Amino acid sequence: MKLLRTIALDPSDTFVFDVAAEPGEWAVSGAFRFWDQDPTKLTGKARAAFRGGFLGVQSWGWSTLAQIVPATEDDRRSLVDLLARQLVDRFGAPDMAAAKTAAEEEVAFAQSLCSHPISSLIAVHRTSSDGEVRESFRRLQLRQGQGQGHSKAFSFMEIEDEVQPDGDLKLADLGREPTVR
Repeated sequence: MKLLRTIALDPSDTFVFDVAAEPGEWAVSGAFRFWDQDPTKLTGKARAAFRGGFLGVQSWGWSTLAQIVPATEDDRRSLVDLLARQLVDRFGAPDMAAAKTAAEEEVAFAQSLCSHPISSLIAVHRTSSDGEVRESFRRLQLRQGQGQGHSKAFSFMEIEDEVQPDGDLKLADLGREPTVR
């Protein structure tokens, strides 16, 4: 079994988001955090979280990247329980039963993003169009010959499983062709 954990390649998340997730937290997409907001009216750090953040379940903070890691069934159960508690405490879920159902769905979706090899990094890009939120996900892979150290994010990463209509990769255009969740 594989799940997602937050990862910090540098301190940028602490500047980008109001609350940055701690490295190594269990992570889910977190798009539900914006269900009652108009994404077109978000600004600053809230907009950054909407557009490109994974939710760290323990801190309720954001991470630009998540890493695919091995997990056990106990890890999965603990993650579901923690997310359910957070949904009640922080998000106002009516009861634990409803929260657990929602948490199961979020964790199952996070698991579906883990079809790539262990240690792969995943990035998210969200957009909103006609009241519908769309999420696209990309796998970032270490280049051949690079070690497992994550000290220079932009010098050793290459994007795989990327769909770009014109073949040119522009950072500002990432996610322009999103996959509907």
